[in-house]
Amino acid sequence: MSEAFNLFKRIFVAIYLILLHIVAVYFIGERILAKYVYAPKLSAEIVSDPTEIKEVPTPLPVPSILYDPDTEPSNTNQDQGFPRPDASGGIIIPVAGVPVEKLHDSFSDARSDGRIHDAIDIPAPVGTPVMAAADGEIIKFFDSNLGGVTIYQLSFDRKFVLYYAHLQRRGEDIKVGDIVKQGKTIGYVGDTGNAGSGNYHLHFSIAIVTDPKRNWEGVYINPYPLLKNRNPLN
Repeated sequence: MSEAFNLFKRIFVAIYLILLHIVAVYFIGERILAKYVYAPKLSAEIVSDPTEIKEVPTPLPVPSILYDPDTEPSNTNQDQGFPRPDASGGIIIPVAGVPVEKLHDSFSDARSDGRIHDAIDIPAPVGTPVMAAADGEIIKFFDSNLGGVTIYQLSFDRKFVLYYAHLQRRGEDIKVGDIVKQGKTIGYVGDTGNAGSGNYHLHFSIAIVTDPKRNWEGVYINPYPLLKNRNPLN
């Protein structure tokens, strides 16, 4: 009886092992088939050749913002909105916005203490820009009870000295030794010195330099006809 039972047990174990192998083979086979047999083919449309040279579009040019050498730069030593230098080389009225018709010849008029007026006065509102009447060099600043706040300018040929007086103040960017172009703002109309309170005007004179060592003075000439006719200094 025990031998029959042992035989049956061996047969059962053998069948069980056979079935287990069959199941294992089935699952392994399914995986192999799924990987190598049933795998979908890649579409030729999505396969690219790594050696293929693709055309890269040329970028559009970027507009340049660099300096254009053909563009003429503006004169930074000139003030915008005021009279430009005279093409003939003549001097200009040194007060912005004052036309020739408004000039008055006050040269040689009598002044207090027996003095003679060796300049002309150009009335204008306080703070009106005062411009260099000609090209030249700023050679002297001087403040006094007579002229108030003043500027002395020497012409390029060093023959004439131009004098601007009764200024409210000088230009912030102006200093002695500066070379200024005609039309450059060098100060502002005021009533300093003995101009009289509220009597805003520019006292403007021109003198012929007689002593190079004292180039801030000389023999005064009447600036009125020079300004009226825009004559050059010569």
